[in-house]
Amino acid sequence: MNNRHLAFLCGLAAGFALKGACDALARPAAAGPGRSHRPRREEIRPAGRRLMKNPPRSWDIVDEQGDESFPASDPPGNY
Repeated sequence: MNNRHLAFLCGLAAGFALKGACDALARPAAAGPGRSHRPRREEIRPAGRRLMKNPPRSWDIVDEQGDESFPASDPPGNY
């Protein structure tokens, strides 16, 4: 094994270690007893403009379909 291969493998290992450290820091803290990471019920609302806290002034069918599909990544079926 020459120095180029060794340098490549060391860089690759360092990249994986850095990625693992970043992922570990990005994770939420572990929930204690009786706690969960689920959002509270009042933070989730049904789709639609009328149930928003601060609805926008203009609201069309595209806005409605986008709101209904959130957070899913699938587009509405009537495109």
